[in-house]
Amino acid sequence: MEQKTEKFTFAVVTMSDKGSRGEREDTSGAYLLKTLTSEGYIQVSYIIVPDNVPVITKTLIELADKEQVALVVTTGGTGVAPTDVTPEAMQQVIEKEIPGMAEAMRYESMKKTSRAMLSRGKVGIRGATLIVNLPGSLKAVKENLEVLLPVLPHALEKIRGDDGDCGR
Repeated sequence: MEQKTEKFTFAVVTMSDKGSRGEREDTSGAYLLKTLTSEGYIQVSYIIVPDNVPVITKTLIELADKEQVALVVTTGGTGVAPTDVTPEAMQQVIEKEIPGMAEAMRYESMKKTSRAMLSRGKVGIRGATLIVNLPGSLKAVKENLEVLLPVLPHALEKIRGDDGDCGR
């Protein structure tokens, strides 16, 4: 049974000090927009914000609570640099964490580079919104999104109240 994604809205939020100042091109965000749209998701928003916990928190809460976006995908700020604060912001935003999705991304990335173990990205739910943190590099975004794409429609349906059987 093929799942349809065209009923799901999405937003991309890039966490980047340089990107928010227009000093760096956001290739990861652009890739996410193109790929999710080609998968049938409906773009609602695309935002570049600085690596700042209050700004990130406010942005994610607005997208989930006010805009009621089904899927928010972030890129950047998941590493161990002093400015990487996306996981700390997520901790203030999400109501339920989905560690299996983050673990699956790190597991697959570890097959390609040992540096993947430095990623601290989270996946969680706020209300009826799934929020996914991806690393900032275009290469890592491609690899991580590939892991998630097959399960996203089912996850979004369940989060939005589908009571069908999960067994395959």
